[in-house]
Amino acid sequence: MERVILTNMCMVYDGDRILVENKVTGRYTGIVFPGGHVEAGEPLAEAIIREVREETGLFIEKPRLCGIYNWLLEDGTRYMVFVYRTSHFSGTLKASEEGPVFWTTREEFLQMDLADGMREVLLLCDSEDLSENMPYKVDGQWVDRLL
Repeated sequence: MERVILTNMCMVYDGDRILVENKVTGRYTGIVFPGGHVEAGEPLAEAIIREVREETGLFIEKPRLCGIYNWLLEDGTRYMVFVYRTSHFSGTLKASEEGPVFWTTREEFLQMDLADGMREVLLLCDSEDLSENMPYKVDGQWVDRLL
């Protein structure tokens, strides 16, 4: 039986603006979309609503699944990130202990100090043709496999 870790991430957008977080805690740092771990037995859509609320103060609605970013950890565990997007939100933006949150444009986003894989996450959010990225290692280097 395969061991799996379930997580999520959501691109919240308002016209040309996208919401990002400068994640400063844990091993995964840099500019990301808000998200986190899915709790045991928790529906995936409810998990992303909860995570965005915890990390940004915003209440999102109608999260749309855009794709899955997944890879194998050194011990063989599959790490899965369910990637969502939504333009339906309310509330007041506020940072959490994870890091500051702010609005930016896609162009500015691509020039920032992005966490690993965030360019591919944006591709999943914006593409109608892609649904998955499962990078693999070749000679110790990660190679993206966008499907």
